[in-house]
Amino acid sequence: MISTAFVLLAAIHGAVAAQTTGSFSVLSYNVAGLPDIISSGNPSVNTPLIAARLGPYNIINVQEDFNYHAALYAGDKHAHRTPTSGGAGIGSGLNTLSDFEYVDFERVGWKDCNLNGGDCLTPKGFTFLRTRVSEGLWVDIYNLHTDAGSDSGDITARGKNFAQLTSYIASNSAGFPVVVMGDTNGRYTRSGDSETLRSFLSNTGTTDAWVSSIRKGSFPAAGSNALVCGAPFPAGTSQTDVDACEVVDKVFFRGGPTASFLSGTYSNDHYAFIDSAGLPLSDHYPILSRIDWRLSSSLRLGDTTGGPHGTTFTDITGILADSVPKITTITIRGANRLDAVSITSRTTSGSTVTSTRGGTGGTAVTLTLGTSERITSTVACSAQYNGRTRVFYLKVTTNQGRSIEAGKTTSSCVTNNVPSDAGSPGAWGLVGFWGRAGDEVDRLAPIWGAAY
Repeated sequence: MISTAFVLLAAIHGAVAAQTTGSFSVLSYNVAGLPDIISSGNPSVNTPLIAARLGPYNIINVQEDFNYHAALYAGDKHAHRTPTSGGAGIGSGLNTLSDFEYVDFERVGWKDCNLNGGDCLTPKGFTFLRTRVSEGLWVDIYNLHTDAGSDSGDITARGKNFAQLTSYIASNSAGFPVVVMGDTNGRYTRSGDSETLRSFLSNTGTTDAWVSSIRKGSFPAAGSNALVCGAPFPAGTSQTDVDACEVVDKVFFRGGPTASFLSGTYSNDHYAFIDSAGLPLSDHYPILSRIDWRLSSSLRLGDTTGGPHGTTFTDITGILADSVPKITTITIRGANRLDAVSITSRTTSGSTVTSTRGGTGGTAVTLTLGTSERITSTVACSAQYNGRTRVFYLKVTTNQGRSIEAGKTTSSCVTNNVPSDAGSPGAWGLVGFWGRAGDEVDRLAPIWGAAY
């Protein structure tokens, strides 16, 4: 949920230049939160110790956050945390703790599991959320826990788990930067898993932080000896040796057309999560990556209003087909709410393409842009209708002071202004939208492009 403070902050965006470079840290940690009697760790004692050490990390994905969830959150101070789905046998054990606001949180269960190891006894799967790391930088965060075990049935189930996730990313994260992290239960040295993991990287365009940062792009050979870690690491083991072993907990990342991920470091942060005797606080290791990013100089995401309903959409994919096209006509439909938004754009080759989101209700109003005219401001308002948050109102204004509007204003509105930093090859203006829609518009945010 987006807070009132977030809405007020979003209302002034565009008044100053956005930060165009930066970094954020992510941590993946299986916290072994099964009940003490069946856990391979000591969660009743160790969970509070884990919670107190999460503060330095910007985004944390935890797995097996089951029966000691309250203790984990009680000792943590992150401002934004996903709600629990329940204890062992009821919930997925997947949660995210973050310094950044997020929208569109979803839990998705696996369609396949192998019966032999208890994987089918709790609703394992993955979670998705879209987080605003900085102005203009929205990143899709995935948290996963795949089928465990090493027999052929487990390896086959894991392959299907990753195929399901790949399909979801293709449908929901096209054009967006992505970070996937969690307990994969897979190793590159294990035949079957190796092919699954490398296929996932190829099909999603992601990079494995360990392979990239520690192994300099060299994958371990499938069928070779496992690069096992200490259990626990002997006292005095160097960080280099700690990082060299392969663990099943992994971090994958990719940038997008609106923001490049320049690099992603890797560290097994074992020494930050040990007890007074030097023993690890979980039966898995905490995996840290710091991702450096740079905003595009020609394409930028604006801030959003609305709710997590309808189907995700983005005009980024259409934009990518032709570099950055210019909007020539915009039509918005509305009455009591915003029913639809439609844009017609001219590509660099001179052809036109039309994109329509939403339904057919309401009254249509159209603005045809003149020579050197571009949309430089949007105002969108949201409210509840039939128990769902939807977009009720949209107004767009051009650099020549002309505007159109549809729907009805509410007390919750977000104003997005054109980026003020210099772009290339032209001036900034509206080039598309991203959000969610069905028979009406459920979520809406602008995409700005330096194309005019």
